[in-house]
Amino acid sequence: MPFPFPKVYPILDRSVIPSDGRAKFLCRLGSGLAEAGATLLEYRNKTGSDEELLADAAVLRETLPSGKVKLILDDRVDLVEATRFDGAHVDAGDAAPAEARRLLGPDRIVGTYGGTEALLPGILREPADYFSIGPVFATTTKQTTKPPVGIDGVRRLRNEAGADAVLVAVGGVTLETAAAVLAAGATTLGVAAAIFCAADPVAEFRRWIKVLA
Repeated sequence: MPFPFPKVYPILDRSVIPSDGRAKFLCRLGSGLAEAGATLLEYRNKTGSDEELLADAAVLRETLPSGKVKLILDDRVDLVEATRFDGAHVDAGDAAPAEARRLLGPDRIVGTYGGTEALLPGILREPADYFSIGPVFATTTKQTTKPPVGIDGVRRLRNEAGADAVLVAVGGVTLETAAAVLAAGATTLGVAAAIFCAADPVAEFRRWIKVLA
């Protein structure tokens, strides 16, 4: 689906959501991000129950309204409809991009893993709207054995992908390295720890928007 990807979007991982006051935290966070100008957010919950995931998603959808903010659900293509989210991100071990597209239809966003040191064979022929690449640097919020590719790796992957593919650089990107990663060829940055481990995630997101504008 045509979608103007922002230069940066938050990846909200379950690990940064407090157990106590969970709904209140998400309500405040979602409202703040919407006011700060977020247009895309990915919610990642690999270990929680379906009940927890659906409860979190309900708050996020309420505070990040459809039509203003696109919400991506990590892994769980089967719950996109129930959450009223706008799409799903699938990796190896999840539904294949073609299966995700079949289930979600043409109007929702499908993202998938594109590669680390090189693009996965045939990945650009998959019916996905974007391809995540990396980790660019070492990451603390997602379990991975893949080595960081660095700025040069982003540049190499862009050259391999061509000009039109939407490449999302993920893994360890900070505000200090963000501009260089974009200049190397990333379309957008998917950022988790650098935003959500800040004392005030909304203020930190505003800082990213201001610097990258």
